[in-house]
Amino acid sequence: MNPAEEYILQQQEPFRTMLLEAQVLIEQTLPESELLFKWRLPIYYSEGCPICYLNVSKGYLDVCFWARKDFNIHMDILVSEKRKFVKSLRYFKPEDLDGTILIECLEEANRTKKKGYTA
Repeated sequence: MNPAEEYILQQQEPFRTMLLEAQVLIEQTLPESELLFKWRLPIYYSEGCPICYLNVSKGYLDVCFWARKDFNIHMDILVSEKRKFVKSLRYFKPEDLDGTILIECLEEANRTKKKGYTA
């Protein structure tokens, strides 16, 4: 099994459920994306460029995006919290996960990715 998938499956509930839902949405939205395990976190790449990573921390799931210069949707709900280049959608319980907003952020992250960039 892929270490990134192990990370997801080893999480306690409700985070496992939320991670699995996010995984399905990411892979349906960006079917060409690749799930890798770097820095002990699941990271999705598209064309060699990081799109987002998943992190369970302090009682919530963060779906984190590299906030590139052209990434400018849902800035009112994305959390930056002392992070200069990363913004995230934060979910505390499964019903918080809004698939429409996640998909829109994924599409924007994919559209604004910097070709050839590797994290």
